[in-house]
Amino acid sequence: MDFTLWLAFFAAAWAISLSPGAGAVAAMSAGLNHGFRRGYFTTLGLVLGIVTQLVVVALGVGALIAASATAFTVIKWLGAAYLVYLGIQQWRAPAAPVAKSDDAVTLRVRRRDLVLRGWIVNALNPKGTVFLLAVVPQFLDLTRDLDVQYAVIGATLVFTDLVVMAGYTLLASRVLAALRAPAHVRTLNRLFGGLFVAAGVALASIKRGA
Repeated sequence: MDFTLWLAFFAAAWAISLSPGAGAVAAMSAGLNHGFRRGYFTTLGLVLGIVTQLVVVALGVGALIAASATAFTVIKWLGAAYLVYLGIQQWRAPAAPVAKSDDAVTLRVRRRDLVLRGWIVNALNPKGTVFLLAVVPQFLDLTRDLDVQYAVIGATLVFTDLVVMAGYTLLASRVLAALRAPAHVRTLNRLFGGLFVAAGVALASIKRGA
């Protein structure tokens, strides 16, 4: 991949990361519930999910998923169900400011849970697989080492997502700091809960050709 082609992909990567979707909702929800420092662990999971998707596409498994109605449908419904589950959890979350705990074990478990949550949101999204299958080949030079090019593409997507999701997480954490009354927190919980459910419904409605 030459520098000019990479610049084009770099611009596309920003557009991909900035576009609102389940990942943005997950990042903002984490910032709302856990503050920026801990909530950002969700972004690490989201990035791992993107890397997983890219590996799947690079190995050719993505093409099989896109071509198989059964595989696509199973993954789609698993992803949609998980987003709805997150929405219900968020809707029912306590109307309280960011929880504080000095228990290092508890914090470590929570961070792992946040990473896992972010990974599932992006990894169980067949629309992402189909999207990468449609976009990535346009930026590949088939006369050069594909492994190196996939590594560059992966690093670019990781960088842009780390930056953009940091912005979403920080924005939500700042909103939380300004709106600490239980009524405000309850409203935000229900807002993000509804967004998760909407993202799940949107994912459930997509078709293989979408």
